[in-house]
Amino acid sequence: MTKPFAGLLTPIVTPFTKDDNVDEGALRRNAAAWERSPLDGLVVLGSNGEAPQLDDDEADRVVAVVREAWPQSRWLVAGTGRESTKGTIAATKRAAVLGADAALVRTPSFFKPQMTTDVFVRHYTEVADASPIPVLLYNVTMFTGVSLAIEAVERLAAHPNIVGMKESGNDIGAIAEVIARTPDQFTVLGGSATLLLFSLAAGCDGAIVALASLVPELCMELKGHVAEGQWNEAHALQRRLMPIARSVGGGYGVPGLKGELTLAGYTGGYPRPPLRPVSDAVLEIIRGQLEELGVGVHV
Repeated sequence: MTKPFAGLLTPIVTPFTKDDNVDEGALRRNAAAWERSPLDGLVVLGSNGEAPQLDDDEADRVVAVVREAWPQSRWLVAGTGRESTKGTIAATKRAAVLGADAALVRTPSFFKPQMTTDVFVRHYTEVADASPIPVLLYNVTMFTGVSLAIEAVERLAAHPNIVGMKESGNDIGAIAEVIARTPDQFTVLGGSATLLLFSLAAGCDGAIVALASLVPELCMELKGHVAEGQWNEAHALQRRLMPIARSVGGGYGVPGLKGELTLAGYTGGYPRPPLRPVSDAVLEIIRGQLEELGVGVHV
């Protein structure tokens, strides 16, 4: 049996216009371009979608626009995490009505000292109980400053409506332990492009990585090499991808990713303040990395 939401997905950006409105036309154009790729699905309103920067009306509109533009036969996952359990449930229900296939729910994090395993288990259990669509846990410590303990994931994986998780950390040993301590049908997805090969080798069922927005074919090729046990080819491709993977990840953040997408022929749009576009010097670095990969530069 195929695991739910296993495969290669990409967390898409939310393009903003110069006057700081969501660029719905750009969302549609980008979705049409990704439809021609081998991607298994898109994720809206993740970290790269600047989800914390959007109000609820904007977030709901992003889900609706991308769902209209993206084939029903391919997954659309929506980030619905909020700081309160009530807010997360409400956002998840709205995303379901708008056509999302699953909810990606980040950990609440403002009250860090109180974010214990028991609190997380209760939060996610209440969300999953109320959600009309499957729930994916989202652990992204680099942004939230909190982390789902392996014990919490193990307990939550027993819930029938919590079907998997995205782990954006870089501890391959911890990822392997999550895989070992959760049911076979629980989907574990890597979240770091710099570790794509290694997370897949550790047993992840796929990945949600921003790099796949830029070079979906190469990311899918790497996944295929791992599946076929072609380790020399996989290592060589991971090495080729490392410079741009670092840029897409922690290097230049969302503004860098938006610049990269625009150079690659998509519409990255403006980041939402307080984030600012990257400098011309950074764009030149990115341009060189894309050209090294054979990606046509359009600007």
